[in-house]
Amino acid sequence: MPIRILVTGGTFDKEYNERTGQLFFRDTNGGEMLNLGRSRLDVSIRTIMMVDSLEMTDADRDLIVQNCLQSEEACIVITHGTDTMTDTAAAVAAAVTGKTVVLTGAMIPYAFGSSDGLFNLGSALSFVQVLPPGVYLAMNGKCFPWDRVRKNRERGEFEELPA
Repeated sequence: MPIRILVTGGTFDKEYNERTGQLFFRDTNGGEMLNLGRSRLDVSIRTIMMVDSLEMTDADRDLIVQNCLQSEEACIVITHGTDTMTDTAAAVAAAVTGKTVVLTGAMIPYAFGSSDGLFNLGSALSFVQVLPPGVYLAMNGKCFPWDRVRKNRERGEFEELPA
């Protein structure tokens, strides 16, 4: 079962400039993470954009939706910043049917070495293969329906919304 990974940026792919102390984007770490995790999946990676999710626009979300719609693969993982991941999930859910789409991200950049990104990517790749069509968020080993989750900034994790 082929899987498409759509890269949008976020903390997942941020790098650290030691001279300025700023975080910035260079390129996605997705391929390196798949190699490190010894992935044997049929995966293709497409970088759509490299932006902080707080700076993501409606036009950016439309581009993500278009990429989901145009993807030949029925299983799609989107790497995304955690701050507005639920907004993008809502946009995808409103337009994309018949595909399983899992958004994931990281609270700490992969480049820092202590990131949750590798685990989150692996979890998202597992979830996308077994979940029915729909839109989900996968973080810290948990998977949530797109409309039943929020980021708890105080605890630094995602949690399911009460029914």
